[in-house]
Amino acid sequence: MNRLYLIIPLILLALFGGVYWQHSHTSAREAADKATAAAIAKKAEAEQKAEAERIARADAEKRAAARRAEEEKQEAEKRARYEAESRRIADDTARYATQVKTLSAESAALEQQLAALRTRRAALNTENFALAREVELARIAKRNAELEIQRLTEMVARQAGNTTLARTSQ
Repeated sequence: MNRLYLIIPLILLALFGGVYWQHSHTSAREAADKATAAAIAKKAEAEQKAEAERIARADAEKRAAARRAEEEKQEAEKRARYEAESRRIADDTARYATQVKTLSAESAALEQQLAALRTRRAALNTENFALAREVELARIAKRNAELEIQRLTEMVARQAGNTTLARTSQ
């Protein structure tokens, strides 16, 4: 039995070794096939990734070009608006400057006219005062003349009353 203890495990070991060897070859082939398939899949994935990156890069370049074109367009519009606004401001400034000159000349003419009118008013006031003085002096002279006439009339009446003719008729 001693031998049997040794032979049976050896036979089983040989059987196990054969099964193990066959299984390891199969699994090695399967692993190699899987590795090849994985490498092929990885290569295909890398190609897809490279293609996607190329497409993304092309798309990004297109978007960047479109964005740059839009920015340039906006900058051109902004510059055009700025220049139009500058021209409008310059035109307004020129127009207002000529208007200021015109209004300044008109104001100076009106100031001269106002000064002439004030001088005329002062002259008219002086003339009016002189005429009012003359009128008042004429009234005083008239009153004095009337008083003088009354005095003379009274004097003549007194003299006439003192005459003999007036005394006889009484």
